[in-house]
This record gives sequence, structure tokens and C-alpha cells, in this order.
Amino acid sequence: MEAHEIDYRIFGEEMQFVEIELDPYETVIAESGSFMMMDEDIELATIFGDGSHQEQNKGLWGKVLSAGKRLLTGESLFMTAFTHAGEGKKQVSFAAPYPGRIIPLDLTELEGKIVCQKDAFLCAAKGVSVGIEFSRKLGRGFFGGEGFIMQKLEGDGLAFLHAGGTVVKKELQIGEKLRIDTGCLVGFTRYVKYDIEMIKGIRNMVFGGEGLFYAQLEGPGTVWIQSLPFSRLADRIVSASRHYGGKSKGEGSVLGGLGDLLDGDGW
Repeated sequence: MEAHEIDYRIFGEEMQFVEIELDPYETVIAESGSFMMMDEDIELATIFGDGSHQEQNKGLWGKVLSAGKRLLTGESLFMTAFTHAGEGKKQVSFAAPYPGRIIPLDLTELEGKIVCQKDAFLCAAKGVSVGIEFSRKLGRGFFGGEGFIMQKLEGDGLAFLHAGGTVVKKELQIGEKLRIDTGCLVGFTRYVKYDIEMIKGIRNMVFGGEGLFYAQLEGPGTVWIQSLPFSRLADRIVSASRHYGGKSKGEGSVLGGLGDLLDGDGW
């Protein structure tokens, strides 16, 4: 194996975090902002790129180009590496950014490659290549919700994704198709075909309230779907803040106003 062999445990229900157990000199890489806690003897280092063998073999210009592409996904040029520099076993933990589930993926069992939403990656064993996947189809690029670019994870180690709400795993057979809201798609394996299809019917398009397009996936392969995309959660929060922005903590209650008077807030 090229990737480091790491062990892990996932804690929590709605707000999960993953604890990575490292042997001496083992390393886990993560996007900035996901770190939660770590034991002593674990050293933190900011690295250019993902630190994989694939990255190291590109040369200086290749590394610059590869890291520069990460800017297109809205990510930083740099990643953070956590290395166990002591003895025995030590732990480092990474937290989910919002309510949902952490998905552990063993790339050796998943044909060595996963394509996922650009903000789904949480952390991975050092040696896993974290790159970008360009769409070759204009329709998918313009209307797919993720633009022309998705993220790809390649290698033979463990990687962890995060998705919102409940996560469903679907196994598609050869030729089997599945239609999904574009925001609910988390990721899929190497041989799954991904395209965007327009919703049929003027009435559905204008009054349906479900958008104009959905993602169509065709097997064979595995697909992961989330019930609560962050974009949908953010839209609901913004909508609610506008609607209830001028109301007090008694919002939604028949006795809300009276309650404010009773506790003194209405005076």
C-alpha cells in the first residue's frame, strides 16, 4: 500500500466526529478547519498539496499547477498533515462542520477512486490523492449544482467524507438508473455515469418548486445520497431569519406575545 494504514472510530449521532488512531510516523491529512483535538506527540504541519506519492512525483511545477486547481473548488492551496512523532498509539480527531454523517471509505474496496462534491472531503490517510474532476459535458457543468468541477479521491487508503442529514448508500447494477436532486448527491464510484436531465413539463418547471434539473446516475457502481444538503439548510435558515427577524423568542406560539408581557420583555 502507498497510503498509511490508519484505524478510526466515529462518535456521535447528529454532530459526529471521527477519531483517527496513528502508529508512530503515520500521518493523516485534512482540510483546514476540520481539526478538533489531538494527543501530545502528534505534530501539525501545513503542506503544499496533499502529500501523496502522486503529488510528489509531479515536480515543482506540477505541484504548483495541481495545488492551483484546488482554488477552483474553493479550497486552500495548502492542507494540514498530522503526524505521530512519538511512541505507542495516539489519536487525532476531526469534527463534522454541520449536522449529518461521516462516511468512511476504504478506497481499496471501491476501485481506487471516488468522485464527490467539492466540500464533502473531511480527512484521509496520507497517500490518498485529493484532486479535482472536470466535467466534459456542458449541461452537467452549467446545471449540475457543482459546476464543471467535482472533487476526486484516489489511492488505496482510508478517506472520510461528510454529508448532511441521513446518508443513503445505493448499489446500482449495469444499466440501472437513479434520479437525484443535484444537491443531494454526495459521491459515486469510478464507473458510475453522471449526467444532468431537465425536468419535463412546463407546469413542473414553473410551479414544481424542485428546480429545473436533477442528476441522473447510471450503474454499475455505488452512489451516496444525503437528505440535507448544506445549501438547502442555509437557504432555510436565511428564509427563516427574514421571516422571523423582527419577532421575539415567542415566535410560533399563540401565547408568544402574552408570554413576553408576563416575563417583562413586552414592557
